[in-house]
Amino acid sequence: MPAINSELESRISSLNLSHVDLVNKTWKFGGDEKGYRKIENLISNFPSCCITDSQGQPVSWILVYDYCALGMLYTLPEHRGKGYAKIVISTLAKKLHAEGYPVFCYIEEDNVLSYKLFKNMGFIEDPSYRAAWLEFNFSD
Repeated sequence: MPAINSELESRISSLNLSHVDLVNKTWKFGGDEKGYRKIENLISNFPSCCITDSQGQPVSWILVYDYCALGMLYTLPEHRGKGYAKIVISTLAKKLHAEGYPVFCYIEEDNVLSYKLFKNMGFIEDPSYRAAWLEFNFSD
């Protein structure tokens, strides 16, 4: 894991409601009102971690879903390659673990980058478990 100097440490924070729009725009399944409400709920009620720029705006972040899994990991393209994702993952994982919560995530099968990142950080795959999300379509 990259060294965390005091300048970087001072930029580690939690997301707040002013960040909902940014997270919603960058989340693969967001970008609409439903995504906005989900992210607003998660930021309001569950732990998160982010690294901010000099203006206090998040450049890398991770949230905890309402079922306790780590998720919505994202780093703005211009800030990638600095180890920020590892820092936000490990910071939030340590916080959850210290509070007695399980530390786990779900990764889409085709998300090779996230799979490799989490595996390199010591997360272990459980091949006996596969999740599928099904959503009822009320518009019919």
